[in-house]
Amino acid sequence: MRLIDFPSFIRTTDPDDAVLALVLRSMECHRTVPSAVIFHTLEEMESQVMSALSAILPPAYAIGPLPLLLSGAGGGGDPAIHVSGSSTSLSKENRACLEWIDGKRHNSVLFASFGSLAKLAHEQLVELAWGLANSGYEFLWVIRSDQQGLVDGGAVLPPEFLAETEGRGCVTSWCPQEAVLRHDAVGAFLTHCGWNSMLQSVCAGVPMLCWPVAADQQTNSRLACTEWRVGVELGENASREEVETAIRQVMGGERGEELRRSAMEWKEKAALAARPGGSSWANLEKVANEVLAPLIAAHRKECDDAMELS
Repeated sequence: MRLIDFPSFIRTTDPDDAVLALVLRSMECHRTVPSAVIFHTLEEMESQVMSALSAILPPAYAIGPLPLLLSGAGGGGDPAIHVSGSSTSLSKENRACLEWIDGKRHNSVLFASFGSLAKLAHEQLVELAWGLANSGYEFLWVIRSDQQGLVDGGAVLPPEFLAETEGRGCVTSWCPQEAVLRHDAVGAFLTHCGWNSMLQSVCAGVPMLCWPVAADQQTNSRLACTEWRVGVELGENASREEVETAIRQVMGGERGEELRRSAMEWKEKAALAARPGGSSWANLEKVANEVLAPLIAAHRKECDDAMELS
C-alpha cells in the first residue's frame, strides 16, 4: 500500500489530532473491555485483516453484509423484511429518481453519490459535473442539500451543463441508495468509498469509480481497485478529463466487462456468506451462542439471586 492509501487520521502530522486520539482510545477499549467485537464485513473480503485483529482483540466476528442478513436476500432470515426498511441513510430519501431510471436500458446509468457526510469543494464539484457531461452517459447524481449552496445561481450547474445533459441526467438531493444500486439500469457507482456504500455496491454487484475524501475511504478505495478488482481509482482531486475517462472505462468496453464480472462474483460471495452455513451466518450464530447466551444466563442468575435475597 502507498502512504496515501492509509486512513487520513493515520497520515496526520498533528500529534494532538482529535480523530486519531479517538481511534486509539477506541482500540484500547475494544482490546480490554468487551467480551467480543463485531465487524460489519465478511471474512472472504478481509480475511487477513480479521486474522490480524483477532490476535490483539477479544474474539472478533465478521458479520455482514447486514443488508443481506436483515432482508433475507442471502437466503436466510425473514424475506418479508425489505432492505429499505433497515436503511442506514441519515437523510430523507427521494424515491422519484427511481421513476426516472425505470425506463432506462440495462447498465446504461451511472449513479454518483458521496454519502451522508463527505463533502466536495466547489472546484471538485465543477470537475465532476463536466466529467459527467463529457462522458456522454446517462447519470443519476445526488447533491445533498448541505452542498446545494455550491450550486445555487448556476455556480456548478450552469446553463451550458444543463443543456449538454438535458434528457440524460437527473440531479436530486437524496435517493434510496440501496434500491438504486439494485436497479437493472445502473451500470456503475461513483462513490466516496464510505464503508456502507462499498458494501451496498458489493451486494448489488455494481462496479465502482472510487473518489475517496477522508477517514478510511482511501483504504477502501485501494482495496476495491487492487484486491477485490471491482473499481477504478479516481483520487480526491480528479480532473474532468480523468472523470470522463474513468466513466468510459467502467461503463463500456473490455475493462468495464471485467469489472462487472468481478463485481458479480463478489455479489455471490456476499450472498453465500449471509446464508445459513455461510461465514457471516455462522459467526452470527457464534455470537448468539457463545457471547450473548452466557451473558443472558449470568444476568438471569443475578436477578434470581437478588430475588432470593429480597
